[in-house]
Amino acid sequence: MTIKPQTAIKAYAFDLKEVTLLESPFKQAMQADVAYLLSIEPDRLLSAFRTHSGLKAKGKMYEGWESSGLAGHTLGHYLSAIAMHYASTGDPEFLKRVNYIVNELNECQAARKTGYIGAIPKEDTIWAEVAKGNIRSRGFDLNGGWSPWYTVHKVMAGLLDAYLYCNNKQALNICKKMANWTGETIKNLDDEKLQKMLLCEYGGMAETLVNLYAINGDKKYLDLSYKFYDKRILDPLAQKQDVLPGKHSNTQIPKIIASARRYELTGDKKDKAIADFFWETVTNNHSYATGGNSNYEYLGEPGKLNDKLTENTTETCNTYNMLKLTRHLFAVDPSAPLMDYYEKALYNHILASQNHTNGMMCYFVPLRMGGKKEYSTPFDTFTCCVGSGMENHVKYNESIFFRGDDGSLYVNLFIPAVLNWKEKGLTLKQESNLPASDRISFTVGTLKPVTLAIRIRKPHWAINPSIKVNGQKQQVIADAQGYFVLNRKWRNNDKIEFTTPENIYTEAMPDNANRRAIFYGPVLLAGVLGNTEPDPLKGVPVFVTSETDPNKWLQMVTTDQLSFKTVNVSKPEEVKLIPFNQTKDEYYSVYWDVFTPGTWAVQQKAYDEQKKKQQQLEARTTDILRIGEMQPERDHNFSGENAITGEDHQKKWRSTENGGYLLYEMKVDANAQNTLINTYWGMDNRGRIFDILIDGIKLSTEDLNKYKESRFYDISYTIPIELTKGKQKVTVKLLPKEGNSAGPVYGSRMIKE
Repeated sequence: MTIKPQTAIKAYAFDLKEVTLLESPFKQAMQADVAYLLSIEPDRLLSAFRTHSGLKAKGKMYEGWESSGLAGHTLGHYLSAIAMHYASTGDPEFLKRVNYIVNELNECQAARKTGYIGAIPKEDTIWAEVAKGNIRSRGFDLNGGWSPWYTVHKVMAGLLDAYLYCNNKQALNICKKMANWTGETIKNLDDEKLQKMLLCEYGGMAETLVNLYAINGDKKYLDLSYKFYDKRILDPLAQKQDVLPGKHSNTQIPKIIASARRYELTGDKKDKAIADFFWETVTNNHSYATGGNSNYEYLGEPGKLNDKLTENTTETCNTYNMLKLTRHLFAVDPSAPLMDYYEKALYNHILASQNHTNGMMCYFVPLRMGGKKEYSTPFDTFTCCVGSGMENHVKYNESIFFRGDDGSLYVNLFIPAVLNWKEKGLTLKQESNLPASDRISFTVGTLKPVTLAIRIRKPHWAINPSIKVNGQKQQVIADAQGYFVLNRKWRNNDKIEFTTPENIYTEAMPDNANRRAIFYGPVLLAGVLGNTEPDPLKGVPVFVTSETDPNKWLQMVTTDQLSFKTVNVSKPEEVKLIPFNQTKDEYYSVYWDVFTPGTWAVQQKAYDEQKKKQQQLEARTTDILRIGEMQPERDHNFSGENAITGEDHQKKWRSTENGGYLLYEMKVDANAQNTLINTYWGMDNRGRIFDILIDGIKLSTEDLNKYKESRFYDISYTIPIELTKGKQKVTVKLLPKEGNSAGPVYGSRMIKE
């Protein structure tokens, strides 16, 4: 770095090559990711970069987001991932790929002659309009482009990583030219136009520009980073105002990372206030038991998560970025609470987001009780979380150890690894089978005695941890940072034994003390519920007990793979629990409703009443359409125009796009009042206003944006008796208003009075 920090850096990460993972679930996840990275063809990621530069493509464009408006973002993540893996392992295949991609991007940049390189549709038109001050944005589009600055950031970040981790100077030169093009593009925009432009997600543009300033030393890049300062969000955060409810989570976090990085380089106290308050607010008020945050990508009211357990909780990109932010905060003010959060999110969200067999990744990690993960496909997905996931699983070695500015060594995470600290002539081998075993051992290797302090984090979950050095128990207490400090002259083969007694403990929903997640040591436990969805009438099992100590709820079955079973607690049947990060394709629950025998008796009555109502509804049903299923749709003469289908929340749905309509027949009772009941899902249903017609006559107008909670809504429409008199069936039509879509509708039922 050319620019030295103005803020004292108290702890530094080691070079990736200095920390090697040993066997553990983390190494298994890394190996699965590496195999996936090797299956990716760089020429296919480069396809649109070449064609948009007037060059011939060397490979066919990938599908998914790479064939839509966010084309090119994956290339940046991929470049970062393979650069980091090369830095860790020295594998020449990864260096070869980095250098090849950089050479190709250089050719694209030379052909364009503007400094810009990109792959998104209509990009030249978009940027020309932006440069003229013609700014149009609705949050996720800028002048008709899907978050174009976001893609620019990913490419620039990948180029910087190619320089930092692989010493590819050409990559730095390409990145500088992209930054210069950025400055030229927005140089004539006044503050009002810049702020309007920043309504659209722009990723970490500010962070990368600050990093470029630190590397290059040219202050114009620091100044340019302030052009991407979103006053609407950042100014209130600096004043400790939580303006996050209703905001898209992952749009915000990169802005905060930029503030944290800028504080390191400039000492700007406002940037520090923003970063500190944001981290505290998100981790304390907006995060689930996994350490992840958001529902449908958005943050809700602080401390209100109980009713936000869906298939679409905890977008993985959010936690990728929260861990980045945590590393910056730790660098300037190391503390155990920061690494407690880091450990929680790493073990229980990031590791849990991958299928460890094939390396595929989750966009969302679902926390719906009785939910199931949905993984990416190798070559047809390429969402943002596939991109960040490529990086997540090759950099598990980046925060296990830090070096203190005083020459000390921080042990932050208890992941099996070997540190080779060449500068000190010291190796430290950490061996652990946590959480199956609570004993962590460290072996010192050195050619000559070395005096230094080894700081071992006191994890928040450990009960009365103890430390031995060469078999001798040490009388140590955690310091103000939350670390045990062993300061001595270390000799070859010195051994530290750190015992961290684990137990079962729970974490309650902030707004429901009786809905609890169960942990053992650092890991969140999941109850595995089989390969078929739990029966909706039985529901997900609940815990009924008068015992307040959760250690008496479960009995350990095996220690090797770490599994538990409930003991006379779970209704209607006992449940097996395993670490959440080891679940794969089964249905599961990580949150449990806990009742006393007394409250359960009351709840059982409510459940019975619910079943009774369901039975009465079934008795009054004249017809039911199971949407999205072939035979039921044929039976109801289902048709439509511009109709699309999909599956969410374990149910299939139908909707329209670009106008269109949905049409189907339903049986009615000719001699009774009939009511149509359609099932919709609440939350984030913009542009969903449509008419409901019965035999061509308008019955009602529906606006799905009214339904704000993350749950199914069964909405009734009473049909005038004259529309069904003398009829055996009617035709239902869902017809969108101009500029809107009809649906998604998850089911349709006709009942009689």
